[in-house]
Amino acid sequence: MSKPTALKRAVFLDRDGTIIRDKGYLKDPAGIELVPGAVETLKALCREGWKLIIISNQSGVGRGLMTLDEMNAVQAKVVRLLRGHGIEITASYLCTHSPDDECECRKPAIGALEKASKEHSVDISQSWMVGDRESDILCGRNAECSTIWFRTPEFDVARELPDFVADSWAEVYEKISDA
Repeated sequence: MSKPTALKRAVFLDRDGTIIRDKGYLKDPAGIELVPGAVETLKALCREGWKLIIISNQSGVGRGLMTLDEMNAVQAKVVRLLRGHGIEITASYLCTHSPDDECECRKPAIGALEKASKEHSVDISQSWMVGDRESDILCGRNAECSTIWFRTPEFDVARELPDFVADSWAEVYEKISDA
């Protein structure tokens, strides 16, 4: 009889505006620019044994602004860039639906987090959601994990929604490593 698998901790990460600069509906991998500090923090979290899982709304596909192949090419390059820095992304869950589709995988719905949790033996209650938009924070709250709003000038989030607010990746690391 096999032992049950121990549940792991994860950091669920929004992609655009959090790991890479948000450039609208990015469909050209050449436009990828990592957010300053992301590499150092994600590398440190990997060393500490955190699973890193990207959860991203990519409605540009559903809206007809980019193809699935274009979206996949951008995502593959993001993962390759991070791997080149010694950062292993456990998995990526990209919702291609438009907001009107009312699917279960589009943040703030928790379908993607639940699927990631099951597929990678993650204890959501011991995990974090990091993102720059209200939908990221609501997703984490709805799933009952801790949340960090990666504050940017582009998007505002009601201060009472996230568990923590970070203005840099160093602050994200400090919040997660102190918890």
